[in-house]
Amino acid sequence: MSKVSPLVDGLVEAFQCLPGVGPKSAQRMVLHLLERNKNGGLILAKTLEQALESVDKCSKCRIFTESPICQICSNEKRNKNQICVVESVSDVFAIEQSKEYMGHYFILHGHLSPIDDIGPDELALDLLFSRARESETEEIILATNSTLEGETTSHFIFDSLKNEQHLKITKLARGVPLGGELEYVDRGTIMHAFSGRQNLRQEIE
Repeated sequence: MSKVSPLVDGLVEAFQCLPGVGPKSAQRMVLHLLERNKNGGLILAKTLEQALESVDKCSKCRIFTESPICQICSNEKRNKNQICVVESVSDVFAIEQSKEYMGHYFILHGHLSPIDDIGPDELALDLLFSRARESETEEIILATNSTLEGETTSHFIFDSLKNEQHLKITKLARGVPLGGELEYVDRGTIMHAFSGRQNLRQEIE
């Protein structure tokens, strides 16, 4: 802390709530805004306040949106017969950039983790299962991260839905590296993972 200005010190402290931002990085950001881009700082503050007040989760897929139903779920050009299950909104961004997938999504906002008290309720799995059991849903694509927690979550979802005979349950191909997070995978790998996805019912037969 600079111990020069309580407001500056408070701003530096506030920036450190962001992931990967320590004291030095926060100080650089604050000084940049104060020295060179006050207008940008005002826009940032106003937009951030509006987003925090207005943005919530879509009632169908749980992506962040300022509307009850997000633009993806309300888009008639999307394939409503497919639901891709991901751990985070950043995974949706990565998949959308690949332009390989035109279905719907369901965002878990995490993964099963008993040690952190994160169970099915925290991931809103009842909502996912309800959507999966609708007659219009034909395929669930499991796109959780290739980590132990992601695999455990994926297996739990499959086990809960495997008796739904109308439902095809698939998983992304192994192009996504073990231990990797989808948001850091390149576009080509995501395209391959979707085009080569595996039918889990066939694997256990």
